Amino acid sequence: MTTLVRTDTLTRDALAVLQPGFVGTTAPDWLLRRIGEGLSAVGLFGRNILSPAQLAALTAQLRAERDDVLVAIDEEGGDVTRLEVRAGSSFPGNYALGTVDDTDLTRAVARELGRRLAECGVDLNWAPSADINSNPNNPVIGVRSFGADTALAARHTVAYIEGLQAAGVAACTKHFPGHGDTNVDSHHALPRIDVDLDTLHARELVPFRAAIAAGSKAVMSAHILLPALDPDRPATLSPQILTGLLREELGYQGLIVTDGMEMQAISAVYGIERGSVLAIAAGADAICVGGGLADEETVLRLRDALVTAVRDGELPEERLADAAARVRALADWTRRARGAAAEPGAASQEGTAPGTDTEPADIGLVAARRALRVTAAEPFTPLTSAPYVAALTPVANIAVGDETPWGVAAELAAILPGTTTDTYAAASDVSPLVAQVLGAAGDRRIVAVARDVHRHPWMADALDALTAARPDDTVVVEMGLDRAEPRGALHIATHGAARVCGRAAAEVITGKGVGA
Repeated sequence: MTTLVRTDTLTRDALAVLQPGFVGTTAPDWLLRRIGEGLSAVGLFGRNILSPAQLAALTAQLRAERDDVLVAIDEEGGDVTRLEVRAGSSFPGNYALGTVDDTDLTRAVARELGRRLAECGVDLNWAPSADINSNPNNPVIGVRSFGADTALAARHTVAYIEGLQAAGVAACTKHFPGHGDTNVDSHHALPRIDVDLDTLHARELVPFRAAIAAGSKAVMSAHILLPALDPDRPATLSPQILTGLLREELGYQGLIVTDGMEMQAISAVYGIERGSVLAIAAGADAICVGGGLADEETVLRLRDALVTAVRDGELPEERLADAAARVRALADWTRRARGAAAEPGAASQEGTAPGTDTEPADIGLVAARRALRVTAAEPFTPLTSAPYVAALTPVANIAVGDETPWGVAAELAAILPGTTTDTYAAASDVSPLVAQVLGAAGDRRIVAVARDVHRHPWMADALDALTAARPDDTVVVEMGLDRAEPRGALHIATHGAARVCGRAAAEVITGKGVGA
């Protein structure tokens, strides 16, 4: 354990509101040193995780410095996974759960995910996404949303929060006040949502009101501009939105966390130092940074920017102290809740819902199977020999990343050894692509896998050509939003690209599913 360094209250408060990342699968010395000086939270990403045992050792190393440090992660399940970044998630994402529309199932999935996180020492999850998928062309939300129906999204947001927090892991409902009606990814630029206040209250804010009533321990702000609320600043930096709307109008008293401050919507316009000062001044309590900038210099730059802003009179010292106090209060709750969740039959903590002590280990696969929507042109003959899989692959957004495998090829190969696959990217003319698929397949059955066909005309053209050339035996698997018309002799909509979604689809394709 490093020696506790005596730092002044202002500096400790500035460190307390930061949630930085780092590089490596063990904690670097600089991070341990800053925890000793007052850093109250650490954010984990896929680069920090190799296995549950390694993750548990890492979080134990962090807590050896101070047992109240918050360990946060961006683990939505489904397409966005850090816990299983190299293999794919054991849990379907929000869109699959919303498609099933069984809140008991959503609660059970979230509880089991929370149990696994808590077992590894993680106690704050930057999830769930409560965004209404009101724009199907949204490039960054999509299957991360429970769906386009406001009431459905609200009830599943509540169920997810209850399940996660019953396991002793704090939920962080995002992206306030709603990122669903955007056609720009805030990782790259500042999205603008031109809706009136009536629409915002009737649609976007409904799941957040429900989340607040359910006791969500944290809420994450969105880097989006809503002129109806604030014509000048994005939500993360807006006093009208964070303090006026979230705190005062909606009555939320928990922790407000920013989305990643190095995202271009903030960093390219304000810079991370100025952006962080403005965010705390606007009402945020914790600064998320580290997805891209994950070094000691970043932590020191933000710490010093906050301290300087207080000393220069730009940021009230009371506002920074209040933010730091909220971070510490959440850390106290997670310690109590984690202990209670570990006691068999213990009553649930405030802000949680009771549930069974354990969920089935394969609850994610159970949910993925239930989320499938299968359309067959006529009675379908399951595959009994190894097929050829053509993966029509879009460019991954930053939230999902390109590290995590997706599709059905690996799951099909486990059932039908000899299955082969190739990846195909966007093309202005799909004729050569289609010819290549047909040539590679030969006389084998073709399984074409895609994500968000409705957003990618080249995919639609390729699928049309493949199913025209091989109408009787081409299988199409849609692993994104199922907005396009079903194609193929068999069409399977998985409603997400998690590993278990691929497994469930492979079971149907081969007739090896439960009860088959």
